[in-house]
Amino acid sequence: MLNISHNQLNKKVDLAQYKSGKEIFTKKYYKQLNKFLLAFAIIGLIVLFLPWTQNISGQGQVTTLRPDQRPQTIQSQIPGRIEQWYVREGDSVRKGDTILKISEVKSEYFDDKLIERTGDQIKAKSSSVIAYKGKIGALERQVAALRNELNLKLEQTENKLLQAKLKIKGDSIAVEAARINKNIAQRQYDRTATLEKEGLKAVKDVEEKRLKLQETEAKLISLENKYLANQNDLINAKIELSRTRATYADKISKAQSDMFTAQSSQYDTEAQVTKLENEFTNYSVRSGLLYILAPQDGFINRALKGGIGETFKEGEELVGIMPAGYDLAVESFVRPIDLPLIHIGEKVRVQFDGWPAIVFSGWPNVSYGTYGAKVVAIENFISDNGKYRILLAPDESDHEWPTAIRVGSGARTIALLDDVPIWFELWRQLNSFPPNFYQPTDKKETKKKK
Repeated sequence: MLNISHNQLNKKVDLAQYKSGKEIFTKKYYKQLNKFLLAFAIIGLIVLFLPWTQNISGQGQVTTLRPDQRPQTIQSQIPGRIEQWYVREGDSVRKGDTILKISEVKSEYFDDKLIERTGDQIKAKSSSVIAYKGKIGALERQVAALRNELNLKLEQTENKLLQAKLKIKGDSIAVEAARINKNIAQRQYDRTATLEKEGLKAVKDVEEKRLKLQETEAKLISLENKYLANQNDLINAKIELSRTRATYADKISKAQSDMFTAQSSQYDTEAQVTKLENEFTNYSVRSGLLYILAPQDGFINRALKGGIGETFKEGEELVGIMPAGYDLAVESFVRPIDLPLIHIGEKVRVQFDGWPAIVFSGWPNVSYGTYGAKVVAIENFISDNGKYRILLAPDESDHEWPTAIRVGSGARTIALLDDVPIWFELWRQLNSFPPNFYQPTDKKETKKKK
């Protein structure tokens, strides 16, 4: 009924005394459900004020802490052809063990005695160097002998030149004396001839004086000729001195030229010896590269080149190897918006693929199957997937990581941040806000001390 009348029957008549009224008005509707809803609301309100640990989740994989412990491939430094395999996939190898043998594919290295013949060439060239050194020594001695002989010849020629000068000096004095004698003889002759004209001297005296005058003139002429001859000898001595210097200079220059030629040949031969020694060393090292050796202890993962007779280029991957000893780590990737909240030494929980776990990301203390880790490295440049890579190492204060974990298996990481109420976390998630920015405790204490 619509109860549009002011005369309400239910207030005047007690409907509960009737059978139908007893069935309707005395029955309690949904009382238990209401109590449950009320209790649920109260509990939910209390839960909203419970603490919740903010976190940053990420996906990654198991790796190793040190780069030299990660799986690697073995390459050949030279091109070659596979001749023999000494291992199988899954085999354990020690450092230096032979993995496979290869052979040369370049024609210049086909000679089996290449190293021996290169050594013979080095010996022959070294002997040539010794011979050139001997020739240079002989030429040096020859140059020294020529210079010594030149000094003696120059001394001898200078002595001749000095003798010629002395002879000229003596002849000039003799000529001057002869001229004086000739003048005296001339005056005596003139005086005797005058006296003879006057009748004071006989003709015989005049003739004697004329004869003496002629003798002195002849002697003067002879001394003048001798003087001129000695002057000619002086000129010849000077010419001989100049010729001696020129002759020995030519001989010394020729000997020095031969010596320099021998030195040039020696240096060229020494350069050839050095080049051959370099080739000898390269051939020796190259012969050792015909056996591919294990760089460290480990296990053969996979043969990337198989069969016998297959050729490959230098630097091409031949086989993969996993080091035997390694320290496990996890590499995870976080969004750029979360990167400022990640610090070195940050605590992180890790869940490994294949390991049963019950995870409550906001309540790490009640989670089961996760393991402790800490941040040891943060990449400074974004990766190809648009996220930043962080490296996690086991936390020594937490449980040890499972020993059966293998490098390359997947992992899920949860970086633990500040504790906030649940209502705040729900509000943050609904608004897509980042977690609260904070600094680690040790950094805050350091700043306070400063």
